[in-house]
Amino acid sequence: MMNFYKTIDSKIKLIDQIEDGCWINMINPTPEEIGFVINKLNIEPSFLNAALDEEESSRIESENGQTLIIVDAPITEQQTENTIMYLTMPVGIIISDKNIITVAIKEHSILNEIASGTVRNIQTVLKTRFVFILLLKIVSKFLQYLRQIDKIQSLMERQLQKSMRNKDLFQMLGLEKSLVYFSTALKANEVTLEKILRGRLIKLYEDDQDILEDVLIEIKQAIDMTSTYSSILSSTMDIFASIISNNLNIVMKLLTCVTVVLTIPNIITGFFGMNLKLPFQDSGYLGTSVVVFIIIFIMLVVWKMLDKMGMFKRF
Repeated sequence: MMNFYKTIDSKIKLIDQIEDGCWINMINPTPEEIGFVINKLNIEPSFLNAALDEEESSRIESENGQTLIIVDAPITEQQTENTIMYLTMPVGIIISDKNIITVAIKEHSILNEIASGTVRNIQTVLKTRFVFILLLKIVSKFLQYLRQIDKIQSLMERQLQKSMRNKDLFQMLGLEKSLVYFSTALKANEVTLEKILRGRLIKLYEDDQDILEDVLIEIKQAIDMTSTYSSILSSTMDIFASIISNNLNIVMKLLTCVTVVLTIPNIITGFFGMNLKLPFQDSGYLGTSVVVFIIIFIMLVVWKMLDKMGMFKRF
């Protein structure tokens, strides 16, 4: 899919064809659309193809008067009915002489917001400012998702305190993986932004430089938040693993005590199954009653001994 937008009367509007100063938004473009842009604007083919590689890392490069910026943008993915995974996807930004081109593998909410006109101060003619506002929105989306992760983590902790459910543990594991993806993407984006700030590949204007500095401040904050949340989540997972192990030990201890106590009747009654003359065997019900009383007495004594040893303190 490929659409063309241009700021007209301070509002971004959809246009029918490529014009000078317009924004070309390409979402999972077809080979025909890629070929059209290459022939029309003389864009480097490698720039367009690089942005469509899911494994492409954040970077910036310039060639033949064109600049390619690839940044990682956060996305959400529904794993199961109750499990959300936070991932990243590369977004390519190509700055040519007269146009801005964005290339992405799939639709992203930030690009949709800009196209719908909800993002203010967008001027497609001002290419550098357009790029920096887009970068600022991407970093803001990272911060938004990090706050969501923190809320989900707190909710999972409260639920796990009530009952240990596998789906809650899998959600916590998914959040931990999400933070790893975010940390890697944010650090790579930071390096790219610092290269832009040097002003060697993109000409920086005073107002635009202020926006870029705001982006760098936001991305450093996002990196710190990611590191903090990752440490908290890792510690929480370790604590719950210890709790699960402790609960298992308690259950095993209880079963061991019960097994010891229930073994006593088997030992005593086992003697009556041997071919030996035993006391009370000719006494009828009196003998049986005496044997049962002895068994119960020994079981109580053993139970009391186990209790004094502290075997039942946490049951």
